[in-house]
Amino acid sequence: MLKQRTIKQLVKTTGVGLHSGTKVELTLRPAAIDAGILFRRVDFDPPVLLPASALGVGDTRMASTLQQDGAKVSTVEHLMSACAGLGIDNLCIDLTAEEIPIMDGSASSFVFLLQQAGLQEQDAPKKFIRVKKPVEVREGSGAQEKWARLDPYNGFRLKFFIEFNHPAVDRTGQIAEVDFNVESYVREVARARTFGFMQDVETLRGLGLARGGSLENAIVMDEYRILNPDGLRYENEFVRHKILDAIGDLYLVGHPLLASYTAHKSGHGLNNQLLRALLAQPDSYELVSFPKLADAPPAYAGQVGAEWALN
Repeated sequence: MLKQRTIKQLVKTTGVGLHSGTKVELTLRPAAIDAGILFRRVDFDPPVLLPASALGVGDTRMASTLQQDGAKVSTVEHLMSACAGLGIDNLCIDLTAEEIPIMDGSASSFVFLLQQAGLQEQDAPKKFIRVKKPVEVREGSGAQEKWARLDPYNGFRLKFFIEFNHPAVDRTGQIAEVDFNVESYVREVARARTFGFMQDVETLRGLGLARGGSLENAIVMDEYRILNPDGLRYENEFVRHKILDAIGDLYLVGHPLLASYTAHKSGHGLNNQLLRALLAQPDSYELVSFPKLADAPPAYAGQVGAEWALN
């Protein structure tokens, strides 16, 4: 049986929020079967629980932000992406401020943290959302058009197109495709960092964003070039980070997807709209499990001895 997973033991880290610049302590704890991914603001009295949920997302400016009962948890997408990549179904995440720490700007620090905590199976079948018919959302028109789409697929595949009209980005690949039937989340996606432009920094900070950004946790560019002395981690790191984000945004649906995701210039807002459109059409998906591992899609069955190997 393809089983649910959590972590073996509590693990902690500290960091700063990319947008708030606020120091935060993050604690990951094992969670019970069918609990899902649960965020908990322990700086509230009593603590406020915010389940990872597509319908709980209240703000998508530059990040995915959960909101409930006067509390919020922002920039959840990188940690959610790591949970998806390692097959974590149930996890309790305590934090002492409103934003998940940015760490190095990718998901690799969270992958390391989860692996340090150890992965363990739980005695219950893992649940998947199988997309049964195409669902698509679009915004804008002409050169400003953006769209995102889910199609039926026996596995999990993502294809992303970006378009920034910037020399540093244009020199790298602006299209990337990752199919987890054959590719590794940890090797091919997890290390891709978030990125930004110097000319946007003052505007963003005026909006209360990017206050914790630096060359230590983002790829930063001026009008012509990348300012990070070590350059890129992947040849097409920009578009790979958009895939990393999309994996985290899509995992807010509550279960891993059996689907093919394709997007053109999408972001957190459009990704959330796509999930809401899916959930609004009950005939477009079904909840499935695989009592026999042999019946599971290769993208997930193969992970049991690879990315999801117990430690």
